[in-house]
Amino acid sequence: MLAGLFPELNSPGGIQKAGQHLAAVLAEFAASRGMEYRFLSLNDPPELQRLSAGGQEFVFTGCQHNKARFAATALRTALRGVKLILAVHPNLAPVAWMMKLLAPHARMIVCSHGIEVWDRLPVWRRRSLLHADLVLAPSQDTANHLVVRQGVPRDRIRVLPWALDPQFEELLGAARPGSLPLSFPTGRVILAVGRLSSRERYKGVDHLIAAMPRLLTRWPNLHLAVVGDGDDRPRLQNLATEHGVRWHVHFLSGVSPAGLAACYARCDLFALPSSGEGFGIVYLEAMASGKPVIGGAHGGAPEVIEDGVTGYVVPQGDVAQIVAAVDTLLSNPDLAREMGFAGRALVQRDFRFSSFSKSFRAILQEQCES
Repeated sequence: MLAGLFPELNSPGGIQKAGQHLAAVLAEFAASRGMEYRFLSLNDPPELQRLSAGGQEFVFTGCQHNKARFAATALRTALRGVKLILAVHPNLAPVAWMMKLLAPHARMIVCSHGIEVWDRLPVWRRRSLLHADLVLAPSQDTANHLVVRQGVPRDRIRVLPWALDPQFEELLGAARPGSLPLSFPTGRVILAVGRLSSRERYKGVDHLIAAMPRLLTRWPNLHLAVVGDGDDRPRLQNLATEHGVRWHVHFLSGVSPAGLAACYARCDLFALPSSGEGFGIVYLEAMASGKPVIGGAHGGAPEVIEDGVTGYVVPQGDVAQIVAAVDTLLSNPDLAREMGFAGRALVQRDFRFSSFSKSFRAILQEQCES
């Protein structure tokens, strides 16, 4: 049996999308080997659920935030002769380690994502992480943090970049103007996509808002469309009012996948000058849409965005550089178009689901045969 421990699967978000991709490949790998699999999700509703990714369907059981139920179910799974344990977040490493103690011959893989390993983990989580046979990182930057901050031996780390979702690719190809949210602005549009959480202010949406007054002096029909929701949205709305740009900053929540694809297709450029992205699937989505991208010069973003080729990376909080990057792209449509073409080609070459699936399958085979 193969076991997968997930923080959450049936919700929007980069970690959730990466989890779906991992689950799909793990389920397909189990089927190809005539093995069973058991997937547990800590935060999803408490019933058997079904999802698909990359053409592979899989089932999982939610535990409704009940940590005791999650751990107990995982330990019972370990007693059934589990061969490989995949924990899709370092916070779940302690449960994976307890499973390994009950099934000492099982291999243990832990996935990291980015900012959660940039600072030293609590003792129990770090000790559990250090007992993993392999730790996956989506970027070399995250891998370096695992070595320096957590003490994970470099030879036990494998860089496995996340992939563009195939279902999003299909939606992008079928994107129509009629799919746009009704509140999507007209004129020139900067698009930002992300969770608006007070714990994720590092995404830099506030700096985009701060850049708008300067940009509007030259581009009076410019708008910032922010797709996402969360407890930080009221603060950001107040910030737009304070900067005098409330009629040029639009917050869109509850956007459907088809609507999101249409937003990418309609915008002029994508910007998320984040200081805390371990990778950044939204950058892949924007580049696959043929749009130039502005990201933060921190974390894993520079490994996704080729500065000066597919877009620009800017230092955290440098509003002047955000203004300069946006102004350059709006002033030079040919350059913006070339960057969009380059970004699309990069995604097709390096970040397709088929490449991710092949790499992850090779890792699973290597671990199962160890």
